[in-house]
Amino acid sequence: MMRGWLAGILGISALALGHLCGIASAPPDPSESAVNPPRFRILERLDRGLIALRTSDTQVTLSWRLLATDPESIAFEIDRQIGSQPPTPLCSKPLSHATFWQDSPPDFAQPITYTLRAAAHANPQVPPLAKVTIPAQLPIQSYLRVPIQVPASHTPNDGSVGDLDGDGQLEIVLKSEQRPRDNSQPGDTGETLLDAYRLDGTQLWRIHLGPNIREGAHYTQFLVYDFDGDGRAEVMLKTADGTRDGTGQILGDPQANHRNEQGFILTGPEFLTVFEGATGKALATVDYLPARGTVRDWGDAYGNRVDRFLAGVAYLDGERPSAIFSRGYYTRTVLVAWDFREGKLTRRWTFDSNRANRAVDSGDRFDGQGDHSLSIADIDADGCDEIIFGAMTIDHNGQPCYSTNLGHGDALHVSDFDPARQGQEVFNIHEKRPAVGVSFRDAKSGATLWSKASGDVGRGMIADIDPRYPGAESWAAGPGLTGVWDCTGKSISRRRPRATAFVLWWDGDPLRELLDRNRISKWNPETESESTLLVAENCLANNGSKGSPVLVGDLLGDWREEVVLRSSDNRELRIFTTPIPTEQRMVTLLHDAQYRCAIAWQNVGYNQPPHPSFFLGHGMGSAPWPRIRVPSRMNDR
Repeated sequence: MMRGWLAGILGISALALGHLCGIASAPPDPSESAVNPPRFRILERLDRGLIALRTSDTQVTLSWRLLATDPESIAFEIDRQIGSQPPTPLCSKPLSHATFWQDSPPDFAQPITYTLRAAAHANPQVPPLAKVTIPAQLPIQSYLRVPIQVPASHTPNDGSVGDLDGDGQLEIVLKSEQRPRDNSQPGDTGETLLDAYRLDGTQLWRIHLGPNIREGAHYTQFLVYDFDGDGRAEVMLKTADGTRDGTGQILGDPQANHRNEQGFILTGPEFLTVFEGATGKALATVDYLPARGTVRDWGDAYGNRVDRFLAGVAYLDGERPSAIFSRGYYTRTVLVAWDFREGKLTRRWTFDSNRANRAVDSGDRFDGQGDHSLSIADIDADGCDEIIFGAMTIDHNGQPCYSTNLGHGDALHVSDFDPARQGQEVFNIHEKRPAVGVSFRDAKSGATLWSKASGDVGRGMIADIDPRYPGAESWAAGPGLTGVWDCTGKSISRRRPRATAFVLWWDGDPLRELLDRNRISKWNPETESESTLLVAENCLANNGSKGSPVLVGDLLGDWREEVVLRSSDNRELRIFTTPIPTEQRMVTLLHDAQYRCAIAWQNVGYNQPPHPSFFLGHGMGSAPWPRIRVPSRMNDR
């Protein structure tokens, strides 16, 4: 069903080719047997994400998803209909490469409808995959507008996405804040809101976290994901007395106020709640684990260390998603894995660094190793995810894998950054360890492959930005650190990019571009300089000096990424999508489970960009075709 004005530029798919069976096609692996059958991870059943924008006086840019549930041979055709005129085929031959097309219609005075079809040779029985209509006289712009209804007292902040109502389209869950403060800073904060919006701006619900959840980047880590596999995403986060769900129901004691004279919340019950994605209704609530216990036991008396929280989504059994919620990373660290099945939250396991320190004979320390974010990846290729928790890694069963003993840091990246090596790597920066300020390690073993000496390193990034060198390049901001390094740690430039917080795939090649607040630029390795590709006028970034977007990810269209920013008047979100042609064909990154989990944890702590499970960069071969399952029917509970 078309919703509001957005239906003019966002396509609503019919059931997609290949969805009827619900399993992605993939070539058989002769090494697999009935004893160890392949695992298929359950991910969202997505529509085509077809978008059409007028990107110049004469041009319309169209882009759509290639799905893991498609046959690999699928090709596409596009029809154009202007007003009530008969449709006209646009493609002289089926589109078997990029899922991107640019059209120059003769007339913008009438509405224009584009119909996306599977090419007849792929399956002649397939109905249209998606349609999109742009209204007459659509203005020139490279973004979608999502009107929002944030109170004047609040500022839009981090966002996440999920199919909340089971129709194949992603909705946005947006956090907004009043007076956020770091844990180390005394003083009252405001009260945080979570709002859910369809992409036409329809507000589905509002969750009010109330006075007993302190406001800031370290307190509210919200996960948007289909945890029970029913085709609709849930929202899971820490709650407390006075939290009001999307239907108006209040959790715990509605009169309680547990703030002390310094504004910290160090007493009172803490909960973990799952909310229904379509309504915001609280579905299940349990005590938050671990309990804070005695505040001083976490390293200080005023609550800076006890109130450090992270969260993530992981496929711990290789097939279904679980939630990870934690407490602490400067000293003691505890992670708890939760399953949401059949309306109930059940604990899968608990990892406690205090116990791990006593149980492991290797000399590894598991306290004080966490970062301001985490990452999720299958580092040992057993089909199940591990939790990369800063300088240490926890196995899918809750047992410790290893610790590098390099301690806390501000940024963490995990992917196949060096395609010459088997498996994935971890790029990590560290604080107050003069011997190692930057480390690059083997994700499976934890062995340090190279490192750089520095003091307190505040920013660090890794991405393939230089086609002259294989793999990804990295750079960091810290004492004594200059230039850019290749994936072996060799210095390859004197200067480094200005952007050290976010990157994204934006132009037509597989190199990654740089995002610095509201500016997208491309690194020129020959001149060691940046060229601007886009400035998002009248848009603002979030989180102070970090300058992070609401969200970055492959949210719509082809495999390249969108950036979501708030307008300077806080009245709308703007989803910027690239108008640059590409010849690259790739399954939507949302169907790579590691990347999809990264979208879920991007809002956690100090926001970090998502990375896929494979090398995506210059010189790459064909991207892998993910093995996934999708729910049998949308809107089926």
